[in-house]
Amino acid sequence: MDSMTQTTEHVDVNARFAQGARTVQAGGARMRSLTPVQRRAVMFAQQQVIRAREAKRAKDERQAVLNRMWQQEDEERTRTRPSVRQRDAVADGHDLSLREAIGHVLRDLRTTDHKTLREVSEKAGVSLGYLSEVERGQKEASSELLGSIAQSLGLSTAQMLRMVADYLDSVEESTL
Repeated sequence: MDSMTQTTEHVDVNARFAQGARTVQAGGARMRSLTPVQRRAVMFAQQQVIRAREAKRAKDERQAVLNRMWQQEDEERTRTRPSVRQRDAVADGHDLSLREAIGHVLRDLRTTDHKTLREVSEKAGVSLGYLSEVERGQKEASSELLGSIAQSLGLSTAQMLRMVADYLDSVEESTL
């Protein structure tokens, strides 16, 4: 390629760049130099962005309403009645084991957060079946495992154990 051709190509690239720069002004791109097909494509893309934003806003609003409803239901449930396990333990007249209390608290935390067993088990690195057995009070989990389950529920181990202690206190008070 000779220098004359290179210079001409260089000038063409600069001219196209300058033309493109002229079409972009403060406030957005002008579509003056676009073909009709390109204009339709740009308009379609802009409409898709607007629709996506509206859909996201609507979804966020629906989720906020659901979260408020769930929170109100949870508050009402904890205010008005003891849990099923708590009533069963009192009705059976047997002492609630620590293993059962831990399981009850873990299940309550998970269901209050509207999380599935699968979500918590994957996040905690525990098998789904084992987590289910821990929640039902059939298996005794190690402290490391309890820590990872509590962390997957957004709590520290200490916070979770305080909740277990509070639950055991409430069961003891209801049996007196």
